[in-house]
Amino acid sequence: MTYVFLANGFEEMEALITVDLLRRANVPVQTVGVGGKQIMGSHQIPVIADITEDEVSLEGLKMVVLPGGLPGTPNLEQSQIVKNTVTACLEKGGYVAAICAAPSILGHMGLLKGKRATVSDGFKGEIPGAEYTGELVTLDGQIVTGRGPMASVDFALKLVDLLADKETAERLRNLMQCQ
Repeated sequence: MTYVFLANGFEEMEALITVDLLRRANVPVQTVGVGGKQIMGSHQIPVIADITEDEVSLEGLKMVVLPGGLPGTPNLEQSQIVKNTVTACLEKGGYVAAICAAPSILGHMGLLKGKRATVSDGFKGEIPGAEYTGELVTLDGQIVTGRGPMASVDFALKLVDLLADKETAERLRNLMQCQ
């Protein structure tokens, strides 16, 4: 299972493009509402999450995705369940993916030390010990980071590549007419 955590103030593009492309690739994915089932995006788009954070199961966990957005990122970081799920996923050999401001959560947890990572420009100082790449998407071991909303499609396709396969990611890229 892949969980995409949503907290009030999440960046809609980063979350929903990711969910959309993972579902198109037939990757099992659920949105997880932090603080309830209805979560308001940073641009006032309400989303009904599939489950709440209290319903998260670590069985079969393959990936955790943290979209950015403000105040979504600090709201995610305040959840002990989010942080525990990130840690458990890495311990189980799964992937953790964070985009825009959300790599700062991983940075604050000490998970980016010695890793290559990217993050939104305003958050470069929030990934201590990481080598900032400036790339749209950076994969280093079990951690995928994305730079911001403009990277949402590339970020999601990298996740499809990791959880399905490269051919599926390329097929989706072509179907969506992405360069």
